[in-house]
Amino acid sequence: MEFSAEQIAGLINGKIIGDGKTVITGVSPIENGQQGHLSFVGQSRFSNHIDTTECAVLIVSENLIEDRDYKPVIIVVEDAYLSFQVLMNLYQEMQGRRTGIEAGSFFHETAKVGEDVYIGAFTYVSEKAIIGDGTQIFPHVYIGKGVKIGKNCKIDSGARIYDYCIVGDNCVIHSNTVVGGDGFGFQPTAEGFKKIPQLGNVIIEDDVEIGSNCSIDRATIGSTIIGKGTKIDNLIQIAHNVKIGQNNVIASQAGIAGSTVIGDWNQIGGQVGIVGHIKIGNQVKIQAQSGVNSSAKDGETLYGSPAINYSDYRRNYVHFRNFTEIVKRINDLENKKSE
Repeated sequence: MEFSAEQIAGLINGKIIGDGKTVITGVSPIENGQQGHLSFVGQSRFSNHIDTTECAVLIVSENLIEDRDYKPVIIVVEDAYLSFQVLMNLYQEMQGRRTGIEAGSFFHETAKVGEDVYIGAFTYVSEKAIIGDGTQIFPHVYIGKGVKIGKNCKIDSGARIYDYCIVGDNCVIHSNTVVGGDGFGFQPTAEGFKKIPQLGNVIIEDDVEIGSNCSIDRATIGSTIIGKGTKIDNLIQIAHNVKIGQNNVIASQAGIAGSTVIGDWNQIGGQVGIVGHIKIGNQVKIQAQSGVNSSAKDGETLYGSPAINYSDYRRNYVHFRNFTEIVKRINDLENKKSE
């Protein structure tokens, strides 16, 4: 698709510096701008690219604009990063949504499918499942018995949503993720570990995105809950009866053990491990590779394994780096004392 600078500016309420008739035919990152392409500059550390890029049109934050001529056409906006996101979302919508049910998919006679739904080939929809309007389910997806999927969701190839799980509106579940697999529950006995039946489900609220190859286990009883607006990266394990609040972001390879409760607006870094049966408050930040083994209060920043408060970690880490020298000095003092 081709767009003029004027058309783009109209979509994001931008002001043009240069020829508004200039046409772009693609997009590029600012570091590798190509002729005829569109890019953006939202931070001062990238502003040196404004004069060197090959891009034809740039979206630039107004605080970076100077009173001078520019080589590319400039579209001035309040926040270039957010404006570029708006454009990308509009472009994605313009690509069109698929509709219809492809050959080779299976529907139980009691399943209900809304309007403008797309179901890819070899997808299996079990009895009493409900799929909301506008939802896109790609090939090779399994939808279990009694599953409810809301409106305008996207379920990518290979995903599995097991019996009685609930997915809200506007959710995205990427390939090969399993929602509602058995929780890891076993009782030790004299004969070995005996499996505890996992009879609950998973509830995913509205506007949640879950990356590929994640496992979100069903509750033993009750529900494992992923709160509204939460974003989950690839390769993440969430155990049975975990309750995650709203608008959390959880980076790749994190693991959350059973029955832990996590509040709202938390940021959990990659490879973080969180033990079970604790509570993480609101607006907590957990540094990558931290191991959290106790509850955290609102607003804390945690580092290390076992994770401790950020300020304590930094202060103690200074001593840790000098630990060899500190031990040597102690030994020297003890040797002098014994002489």
